[in-house]
Amino acid sequence: MTTLAARLAPYLPARLTAATARALYPRFEPELARLADMLPAPRGRCGTAVDVGGWYGPWTHRLAPYAHRVVALEPVPHLARTLAASAPSNVRVVRAAASDRPGAAPLWQPPRDERGERGVSSLVRRDDLHAPTPHPVSCVTLDELALRDVDFIKIDVDGAELAVLRGAREVLSRDRPALFIELETRIQPIAPVVAHLRSLGYDGWVLPGSTWLPLSAFDLAAHQGGTSHIASQGLLRRALTPSGRRPRYVNSVLFLPDGRTPGTVSDHGTHARTPR
Repeated sequence: MTTLAARLAPYLPARLTAATARALYPRFEPELARLADMLPAPRGRCGTAVDVGGWYGPWTHRLAPYAHRVVALEPVPHLARTLAASAPSNVRVVRAAASDRPGAAPLWQPPRDERGERGVSSLVRRDDLHAPTPHPVSCVTLDELALRDVDFIKIDVDGAELAVLRGAREVLSRDRPALFIELETRIQPIAPVVAHLRSLGYDGWVLPGSTWLPLSAFDLAAHQGGTSHIASQGLLRRALTPSGRRPRYVNSVLFLPDGRTPGTVSDHGTHARTPR
């Protein structure tokens, strides 16, 4: 089902739609206000930040003041153009999807959202969500982009997370960046991603309240099962709900390597090691 915002977006100037999306997004993804917790100590700054699945740029724009360079990947053509037109000078927009191999692939989008306004396009088709006809897009691996000093990668790809990570083997091994990944059990099981990253020395953290909790101490699947109705609400409806009546739907996990911890943690136990 398309949301009100997605239905209205084609009739609004692209820059207005993008600015509105960026302004509203932190209201239901409060991690945007906690970037300093995720980035390397001591100043919450980083060399290169990567935004995989840029959409209208809420993460790209927030990352720009913290990073020397931001690389945003967005495969939907008009979204990539809109993002590039408004991006700060230290942002590079790549019009492609991140995957585990270069080339071309089908990008699946919901019915009546061929412009990708909802930001739920994916290289992985879901019969309950996507239209039967895909749009071909270019794919790249993060490794082939020849990035350097990568300290942070945000990934929002609606089911293609493992492919993105497998295409970033060199980056993850060399730079050990923080990873902020959207994971939803309604899309696919999260255990394979968690296990893959654990094998690489990464531990997960979530922010259900004001403090970060280890993923191992938080039943993300049960939480999402109990709050799944929130996920079906559109950006506009969720953002306009008064904060006191807005329940939290946690759908993203911060993965930090080698025993690093986020800025403010709770019940961390043996996780409490000195950040790099």
